[in-house]
Amino acid sequence: MKKALFLDRDGVLNVERGEYTYLLEDFEILPDVLESLKLATVKGYVLIVISNQGGIAKGVYSHKNVELVHQKLIDNLASEGVLLDEIYYCPHHDEVGKCLCRKPNSLMLEKAIARFNISASDSVFIGDSERDILAAEKVGVNGILIASNSGILEIVKGLK
Repeated sequence: MKKALFLDRDGVLNVERGEYTYLLEDFEILPDVLESLKLATVKGYVLIVISNQGGIAKGVYSHKNVELVHQKLIDNLASEGVLLDEIYYCPHHDEVGKCLCRKPNSLMLEKAIARFNISASDSVFIGDSERDILAAEKVGVNGILIASNSGILEIVKGLK
């Protein structure tokens, strides 16, 4: 079985702006992300992004906006030799309707665990919201809560 590094998007991989990030010009990768993900890859981790994108359900932006932002992330990382294994995102929002995928629910994690044959107990989820940690705990993944925009390199250095 594989081990995974699950990562929230806004505030962990890119700058949390305090509002929805869906325009390419607003998407800024945090400074230590590239080095952190390279190190995680060397340590044998599958890299999976798990992100709520409730602005879609609210009509603020579209799936296409999210996909363009994600492609920018993929391209920037790939240009430096880092490949994400997958990005899962939930387009729903509690104000518009209930779903099973929006964190703190765990469906996105469950899908990734099944698809990539991941050992939950050997995996980690780094998030900047309590809902990230709750989703991780529901499937037996170790959740690590960080402050938004604080960087993940020291955490990744400490992973086995």
